[in-house]
Formats: sequence, C-alpha cells, structure tokens
Amino acid sequence: MNNKIALINALIPTEGINTYLKNIILVLFGTLLLAVSSKIQVPSWPVPTTMQTFVVFIIGMTYGSRLSLATLVIYLFEGALGLPVFAKGGGLSYLIGPTAGYLYGMTIAAYLMSLFAERGFSKSYFKSLLPLSLGTIIIFLFGVGYLGSVIGYNNALAAGLYPFIFSELVKIGLALALIPTIWKFTNK
Repeated sequence: MNNKIALINALIPTEGINTYLKNIILVLFGTLLLAVSSKIQVPSWPVPTTMQTFVVFIIGMTYGSRLSLATLVIYLFEGALGLPVFAKGGGLSYLIGPTAGYLYGMTIAAYLMSLFAERGFSKSYFKSLLPLSLGTIIIFLFGVGYLGSVIGYNNALAAGLYPFIFSELVKIGLALALIPTIWKFTNK
C-alpha cells in the first residue's frame, strides 16, 4: 500500500490476522455503527437529524477507500433487504424515497474522504478539514438535489439543508478533533 495507509490498518495491523476476515468484520461493524447512528435522532421532516453523517465521516477517514465503499454499499444492501438500518426502517422504498439522495451521497462521500485519507489528509487537523467539508457538500448535494426533485428545490433547501447546517458543523468539528488525534497516538 506504499504511502497509502488507512488509520484502521495502523490501529489493527494485518500481521497474523486473515485480511479477508478482518475486512468482513470491519464492514459488518461499520454497517452496525451506521444503523445505530441512524436511530440516534432528533425528529424532523422529511429528513431526521441523525448521527449517521458523523459515522460516515469516521468510516471515510479511517477505512481505506475500498473498505469504506464496501461498507456503505453493504449498508444500502442491508436496507434494501428490509433490515431496519435506516432512520425509520428499511426496504427498497428508502432507496428511491425522498431521502435516497442522502444515502447515495453518504456512499460517495465516504469513498472520496477515504481517497484523501489514504494520502495523509487524515493525519493533520488542517488537512482533514478538506475531505470532511467535501464529504458534507457531497452528501447535501445528492440529498437536497434528489429531495428537491420530489418536493421542490426551495422546500428541499428549507427542510433538507438549512436546519442541518449547525449540526453538520458540530459533527465535522468532532471528527476533526478525533481522527488526527488518534493518528498521533499510532506513531505512524
């Protein structure tokens, strides 16, 4: 992996561990975190305020790009199968419903953040701000964009963006404080 090292590999080295088994466990753990974080919410309509984007930040900034993408795709698959992993349940309807854009945006955002993290952006407080900000922008571009096609763009901005700006800034701040600090303790 040359210069590209994911934080998760610095925390859980692969020496003596079956890499496939480790990755399967990490994917399942990631989808469990996403499911639990979707239930930690402040009710609002049509998009509830959850801790999901914070977990997406953590996965994106700690897992490698392939592992983060696999985690989010498996999470969507679990939801499509009807498992109650989304904020208000599960089923195929969530993948085409009003909040579907946020789900797809989270998947793309996690992958993009991981690409930056693999290049060392997660090791610095200052550099971490870029992928976390881009991840947030992607989530809301997809989320508000799709929601707007369903309820109108002015309504989508009012219901799907403006109420979340402060909470997203707090989540970015938490991730920003956490990820580079953990790197400092890995000595890598």
